Amino acid sequence: MVENKTWTTIDKTGWGDGPWQAEPDKEQWTDKATGLPCLIKRNDLGALCGYVGVPEGHPWFGKDYDDIQAADVHGGLTYAGICQEGPEDKTICHIPAPGEPDQMWWLGFDCNHCMDIAPGMKAHMTAIGLGQSLYPFGECYRTISYVKAECARLAEQAAAAVA
Repeated sequence: MVENKTWTTIDKTGWGDGPWQAEPDKEQWTDKATGLPCLIKRNDLGALCGYVGVPEGHPWFGKDYDDIQAADVHGGLTYAGICQEGPEDKTICHIPAPGEPDQMWWLGFDCNHCMDIAPGMKAHMTAIGLGQSLYPFGECYRTISYVKAECARLAEQAAAAVA
């Protein structure tokens, strides 16, 4: 099991006040209930994206996200892929715990759907004069605690796929 690890690398000063100011831009932990590695990574628009890694031999390993019908998370799965190469703070990959495989198949979702707030995009829209809400029925920023809970749900579903 790997300790919780965080990275804060994005300059959010132009995004205004909000929970995103105190949140990391990437976080890694091991889901306690399933033992699966989990990640949260902020995209370029400021929305958080959640990921769960499954090892080789798992029924979902190597599958496209559209081919995994058993996963139910915020907005549906929008990502599937092997660990990315590059700097730890920028990639969809993990620092493996002792005995954990280096390569995982990451399954992910994003919080940049209808009525979700992406603070970087909202700041840009405000700067060009389009700052009013695009969603007349409301909008919501999906916090790191919300995304962690969705990652736990996805990890539970991934673990159930093996049973």
